[in-house]
Formats: sequence, C-alpha cells, structure tokens
Amino acid sequence: METGLEQTLQDGKLLRQVNAYIVAHLRDQNLNQAATAVASATMTPLNVEAPPNKLLDLVSKGLALERDEVSRGIYSPSLFDSTGAIPAGYGLIPAPANHVDFSAVQDTKGSSKSFPKHETRHVSEHKNVARCARFSPDGRFVATGSTDTSIKLFEISKVKQMMLPDARDGPVRPVIRTFYDHLQPINDLDFHPQSTVLISGAKDHTIKFFDFSKTVAKRAFRVIQVAPISVHDTHNVRSVSFHPSGEFLLAGTDHPIAHLYDINTFQCYLSSNVQEINSNGSINQVRYSSTGGLYVTASKDGAIRVWDGVTAQCVRSIIGAHGSTEATSASFTKDQRFVLSCGKDSTAKLWEVGTGRLVKQYTGAIHTQLRCQAVFNETEEFVLSVDEPSNEIVIWDALTAEKVARWPSNHIGAPRWLEHSPTEAAFVSCGSDRSVRFWKETL
Repeated sequence: METGLEQTLQDGKLLRQVNAYIVAHLRDQNLNQAATAVASATMTPLNVEAPPNKLLDLVSKGLALERDEVSRGIYSPSLFDSTGAIPAGYGLIPAPANHVDFSAVQDTKGSSKSFPKHETRHVSEHKNVARCARFSPDGRFVATGSTDTSIKLFEISKVKQMMLPDARDGPVRPVIRTFYDHLQPINDLDFHPQSTVLISGAKDHTIKFFDFSKTVAKRAFRVIQVAPISVHDTHNVRSVSFHPSGEFLLAGTDHPIAHLYDINTFQCYLSSNVQEINSNGSINQVRYSSTGGLYVTASKDGAIRVWDGVTAQCVRSIIGAHGSTEATSASFTKDQRFVLSCGKDSTAKLWEVGTGRLVKQYTGAIHTQLRCQAVFNETEEFVLSVDEPSNEIVIWDALTAEKVARWPSNHIGAPRWLEHSPTEAAFVSCGSDRSVRFWKETL
C-alpha cells in the first residue's frame, strides 16, 4: 500500500513525463511557439528527448483500451452516449500500413506497380444526383449524400455479402440507415472518430449530427446553423472534417477561412490576423491531418492552403496550385508530410508541406466540370481520379506518376465522387446517374 507521500511523488513523476511528451510533440510538429509556451509554463526543457510520435502512440493505445472497455460495458463515455444496433468496437482502426516515402525515391520509368483488378456492383441509388461519400475511420461503414437531401449509410460487410455469387439467404440490404433532415443538397459527410455519429454539411447552411446506432432515428439530434461571416459568405456548407480527437470540427463555406467549431459548446472560432485572401477563395474542401496538428483547404481561387491546427494560422499558401481554375480537393498523406490535391485544370498534384514544393504531378485525366477529387488507395501506393470525357476511372502509380490503369466507371455519365476505404482495397463511386457503386479487389 503506497503512502500519501509515495503517491504524490508518483503522480509528480507521471505529470512531468506527460509534460515532456507534450512539449516534444509540439516541437516535432514545428509548433515552436506552443512548445515554448508549454515548456515555460511547466518548467520542462524545450529540448527534452522523446521517441518520435510517442504521445500519439500512447493516446492511440489509451483510446483503443477505452473503446474496448466500452464494448465490454466497463466504461461509459459522456460524449455522444450511444446505444443501439452497431457492432461493438466501432472506431477501432487497424495499424496503418507502411507509407510511401515520396521524398526518398526518384522517378524510375518502368518501376510502376500494377493496380489489382477490382469487381464492381451497383449497390443502391438515390432519387437524385449522388454528390459525395465518406468511409468511417475503421472502414466498416460508408455514407453517401445526395441532391435529394437524403443520406444513406451502408455496412461494408453487407455490401460484400451482396456481391457474393452464391448468396443463398435472400436479398441482402446493404443500406442500414437512411436519414432525411436537410432542405437542400448535401455537399460533404464525415464520421466521428470514436462515437457512432455522422455529420453532414449542406447548401441549407447547416451541419447536422446523426446517431447511427439508433435503428429508428431518421432525423438529426444536433444541428449547427452556420452564420455568415462576411458579405462574401453565403454560408453554404461545402465541406466538413472532424478533428481526430472528435472534440472539434471544421466547416468550409464561401468564406475563405474555415469555421472551427467546438462540438460540445457549438462555439465558432475564426482565425484572426490572417493575410488578405482573395474574396473568390471559397473553400471546396477542408481536411484535417491524421493528428490534427494541421489542416488543409482547397479553394475556388485555385490555392491550396495549409493551416496550423492549434493556432488556426495559415502556415503555407500555394497560390495558383491549379492555375486559375478551382482546387476541388486536398488531403494529407498519413505521415502529414505531403498533400494530394486535385483541380479543374485536369491535374492531381502532390505537394511537400514543409516547402510548398511540387513533388509529383498526375496527368492524363480530364476533369474540368465536376467537383471531383483525387484520392490515395489505402496503402498510398496509387492515386485514383476521374476522366470526365471517357467516363473512366484513372489510376496512377503514386511514386512514379505513371498511369497504370483506366477502367470504365459503369456509371451513366462520369462519376462525381470517388472515395477509397482507409483500411482495405475497396472504394465507392457515385454520380449524376444517382447510383452508388462499390469496388473491391478481385482475389
């Protein structure tokens, strides 16, 4: 039995260790001002040594343990308490595969990898254009949003069961929830990283929260009404992205700066004292990095901008990333060192975050009309996008930037959206023909 003094000493040692990991994490993320402030406030050496990503590893393990305890009924979280028919362990994310190091290897012709064959199946359709899709972080669910204002939620295991040639148990229904609560078309979706909560951003100026653990819920249980910030902001919610902690979310609107919301208080924060941004800088897409230390915006003015996830200050502007045409998508690699962007100049590009340098350019797919995106596969070895004139899905070797496949999309008209699973060789496409198609590797 520890004495009070021993316990106090033990607690002090633990606190010093935590402070050291926090300072090292901030320093390693190049958040030097924040690292200095924490070091000063906690009397921790600024040059304290810690294994790379140690804090992230510990938090990841702690969250996994907490979710395991939730699934076994030992622990009950306060945030978005959910009870319902979702399998235990939602949100448990497999360890990521080794990422591609784009900075270490030069282009080598003839070294491109082959993209494996996939089979595809029409799995559902909306009553109007299918505009967007998003996988859950654990890859177990995918949601689609439509011009018809509905959201469909698919369970991937049921989609795969539906695709089996010898399914004998009657028709399988892969759509496990359908939500109706918006008044105008849905632009983007995202899943809470730990709770069974799906958010949607729409043209009706709202962000809505749906609890998909409840089998009978059709409506949102929480709503953020996005207010205009300036005369240029029509508060059309174009894009949404959860912080990896699940405590905050970003919304991209017609305003050139993303809105940051605390999801517990709904308080909205906007970065101040940023340099003047073109009033045509409406945000087409906003995405957090894997740790939340950074986020990126793709704008109508053709720029890609990287922002500090703590201070919300713009730390890197790549003006004219896609010439004078719109930048339609932007997302980080898993190691946060690079950003993959797509634009209406018919290119997808890979940028180095630290320098703003163009590292790779993926050409040969024409996209000038639709708000399409370029995406990595789950291992980041390949990049996928859409060729509008031929109605094909185009795949490049991410490292060599050589085209390795062109496949008919099987949509009537080019797909409006591609979204790849974060955990396996599978992706979805959806389009103006209202349909949602699921693609998976042929074994």
